[in-house]
Amino acid sequence: MEKIDIKDVSHQLLGVNLRKHKYSDHEQRDTNKLRPLCRYLFQTNSLWKKIKDHKYIVLISLFFGVIYSLISLVNHYYFRTYALDLGVYTNALYDYIRFQSNDSCVFKNVGENLLADHFDLYLIFFSPLSLLFGTYTLLIVQIIAVLYGGIGVYTFFKKIKKNIPVAFFATIYFYVFFGVFAAISFDYHSNVVAAALIPWLFYSVARRNYLVSSIFLILIIVSKENISLWLFFICVGLAIEHRKDIYLRNYLIVSSIFSIVSFIIITSVLMPLISNAGSYAHFHYSYLGNNFTDAFIHLISHPIDSVKVLFTNHTNDTHGDFVKMELHVLLVTSGILFLIKKPQYILMLLPIYFQKLFHDNYSMWGIGGQYSIEFAPIMTIGIFLTISELNSKRLIKYLSLFVLLLATASTIKTMVNTVYYTDKIRIRFYEKSHYQNSYDVSNVHKQLSKIPKHVVVSSQSPFLPHLSLRDNIYQFPIIKDAEYIVYSDKENPYPMTQDEFESAINELEHSKDWEVFYKKDITILKKISL
Repeated sequence: MEKIDIKDVSHQLLGVNLRKHKYSDHEQRDTNKLRPLCRYLFQTNSLWKKIKDHKYIVLISLFFGVIYSLISLVNHYYFRTYALDLGVYTNALYDYIRFQSNDSCVFKNVGENLLADHFDLYLIFFSPLSLLFGTYTLLIVQIIAVLYGGIGVYTFFKKIKKNIPVAFFATIYFYVFFGVFAAISFDYHSNVVAAALIPWLFYSVARRNYLVSSIFLILIIVSKENISLWLFFICVGLAIEHRKDIYLRNYLIVSSIFSIVSFIIITSVLMPLISNAGSYAHFHYSYLGNNFTDAFIHLISHPIDSVKVLFTNHTNDTHGDFVKMELHVLLVTSGILFLIKKPQYILMLLPIYFQKLFHDNYSMWGIGGQYSIEFAPIMTIGIFLTISELNSKRLIKYLSLFVLLLATASTIKTMVNTVYYTDKIRIRFYEKSHYQNSYDVSNVHKQLSKIPKHVVVSSQSPFLPHLSLRDNIYQFPIIKDAEYIVYSDKENPYPMTQDEFESAINELEHSKDWEVFYKKDITILKKISL
């Protein structure tokens, strides 16, 4: 191979021939400035060489990135993202980039610091990106985070276990896991980003890189208040995994203590301190008691009954029948039984089981939304670690493929038919209906763009995320000081019933306080100025 002369390259890029051209002092200065760039482009460990060396995982990640975008970004364009939760969180981006707190007035009549609802600091970190990506910001962040998590899985198995075939299988498994697809199809949630960081935590722990491990630990903790409880179990499980390494084991024990203390401080001190009610707002586990202390005592004193609840409908709502069983079946078909050989990974999943299956709301038990994303990193690493430790390379390859096919089938099942109702159109990226709506979407976007950026808006849920980058916006029927109201009778009337919705819009359209700004696919009312 011919040796590349950096000086020649730099001169060619400047349009100067070193051998035939006597260049001026000005050209010499330009050449000197360009040489570092040329040196970087042609050094052996350049970025492009790294991409070429890992071209297959890059292509796999790009492939799933396209699929995730066809699900998430298309849903947003076609008004299948909602006030809760993308609208609320995007409105928070607007406030945080201006160094002000968010008052939760998108969905609350009385203002309250959004951190009292969920202790999510990621939104503060991501807020500058809203200047570039607008209302798509958090969806793009979520997609990139999941891809980063998949690359973390690949890196873990390639560099720690030195098994490239398993690394590929595990990465694809992570990408196709039903909990990942469900989360991508429903708005944005910071626990998805946190779950995607877990493989990198595992990798940094395995490398004995305590500083990087601590950074990931803190980054994961600040995603949401309940994640630190999950991290306690993860760190305990990892301490068992690395019990023969006394320094690493002790580090993980300290990390587990730090995690549980963080959970207690956040949920028992910080969130109640900024809450209007002076208490934590999301303990919805009446079967276990009135607070986390009651829950702990109940689980310890009634272990058999508690285990039974993991499989049965403990509410009086018949809509919850078989919802838990569907989750268990999908987890089994996704390979969770492999974790029997590594019970420390089952330990890591206990808080996820508990927070889902003891909940008062049966919709939390199911396979939809963001409520199963935490299974993805733990099952991926646990299952493929178990497989990679087998003695036969052929058996490793066949079992890896078998588990991957089962996981893919499980995800397809969630797109086709489920016990608990899920909006299939949001996840069926392969169907024409996914790229359609019952009204002219482009025209609706055009009409929404005519609403001034500085005015206060009350908007029906599907339209609110697109209007949320403003100081004040409310989910209809909250109106308060709104100057514009946006709604459509072609969309779900949530949070009202159909009768309540029709009554409300009828009253508004006949009111002397409002005039019709636009009425066709959507209705936009404008406040009449006195």
